[in-house]
Amino acid sequence: MKNKWKLGFLTLTGIIVIAAIILFSLVMAPIKETEPIKTNISNEDYVSFHVKSNKYDLNRLINHYLKEEAADSPIDYRVLLGDEVELYGTLPFFSEKLKLKLTFEPSAQKNGDLILKQKSMSVGKLHLPISYVLNFISENYKLPKGVEIRPNDHLVYIHMTQLKLKSDLKIKVDKFNLKKDDIAFTILVPVK
Repeated sequence: MKNKWKLGFLTLTGIIVIAAIILFSLVMAPIKETEPIKTNISNEDYVSFHVKSNKYDLNRLINHYLKEEAADSPIDYRVLLGDEVELYGTLPFFSEKLKLKLTFEPSAQKNGDLILKQKSMSVGKLHLPISYVLNFISENYKLPKGVEIRPNDHLVYIHMTQLKLKSDLKIKVDKFNLKKDDIAFTILVPVK
């Protein structure tokens, strides 16, 4: 009788070890990245307007835009601008919903795009590799056109001129300093 229990225990232990090895190998698997799409905007086709904003108004605008663009996405998320960019959301996991929080350090690029460099991440109380979670989000959830997740670089690259806005408006980021609440954009209005 003792040998049956010993054999059963060793079999169960072996199954658990194999499952852990498979899970670990999936988490550590390399991630496929895509090249950014380059766009050229002719100054002759657009008239530019320079706009200064603040965190409060920009929070309202971003979350309204996300609600419209990602309405059919199974992930529920929102953005909060404080001293850094914070993304809060829930991920469906079997029958449960996991709480997700990502924080980013924003930086405006010379070409008008915005880079959000990953600072921290938590899924519930579990700490997963940042590149794994960013890859999972990019492959499984609908993101607005122009938002590119680069898991290996731990960043989100926002191609501002590719964001689909009403009346074919384009936006370029001039300044994005959240700590000083110094946010400036150039709005490009089509004239052709």
